[in-house]
Amino acid sequence: MQEPYLIEFDIKGDDRGSLIALEELKEIPFKIKRVYYIFDTKKGVIRGNHAHKSLKQVLICVKGSVKVKCEYESSIKEFCLNSPNIGLYIEDLTWHTMYDFSEDAVLVVLANNIYQESDYIRDYVVFKELIRNGK
Repeated sequence: MQEPYLIEFDIKGDDRGSLIALEELKEIPFKIKRVYYIFDTKKGVIRGNHAHKSLKQVLICVKGSVKVKCEYESSIKEFCLNSPNIGLYIEDLTWHTMYDFSEDAVLVVLANNIYQESDYIRDYVVFKELIRNGK
């Protein structure tokens, strides 16, 4: 397992503007099977608050800003995503919470698998037990 880390994407552009291209197994360290985005998040709303048994994700705030708190094994890291050329890689068994969304925030999530409710760990106590027992 890998602890969460930031990925900086290469910005291409000229006087017409900027472009970022993301390809699976290149800039994104897995095959992409699902893309979704979170937007129009109301002030004070917290998203996430769960972990996954096997899902890998890259979170990119393509507009605005959002903070992400990640708990991995025995450490906690906080990240501020506020640039479209920065992604946050999150592996399985990482409890993650997204909060402090700016009013204009658009958070894009690239995932290595389709949605499966059975992959979610929504109970923090169960998450801690899994970590303590090594999965």
